[in-house]
Amino acid sequence: MLSRMLRTTLAAGIFAALAATATVAQTPMGPAMTATSPLGTILVGPTGMTLYTWDRDTEANVSTCYNQCAVNWPPFVVEAGAMADGDWTIVPRTDGTSVWAYMGKPLYYFINDTEPGQTNGNQPEGTWHVVVIP
Repeated sequence: MLSRMLRTTLAAGIFAALAATATVAQTPMGPAMTATSPLGTILVGPTGMTLYTWDRDTEANVSTCYNQCAVNWPPFVVEAGAMADGDWTIVPRTDGTSVWAYMGKPLYYFINDTEPGQTNGNQPEGTWHVVVIP
């Protein structure tokens, strides 16, 4: 039988691990999904990986993350035959691909998010931000 202190410590550790990532439950939203995280309701791609915007994409529907930037922050690429709708637009890139944009902001993943729902790339004081849905 586990001691009360050990049970409490284990429960706290499990809670902390669960709070660090988005929940599994997802709701479709355009080409992406929404998930619940400690940051609120966030946008995630079809595999549950968190989506981000970049402050340096200053012009609506223009993606400026290329080369090493795109290695570290892979674009949320549009699949062939997809159609824009509502707040969702398709942004052509100079490399021949297209990226999804939500409300005019191109969307990207972060290379150091290795599991669905992680938000390792969120920089509240920086230039990369998780897309939080109000």
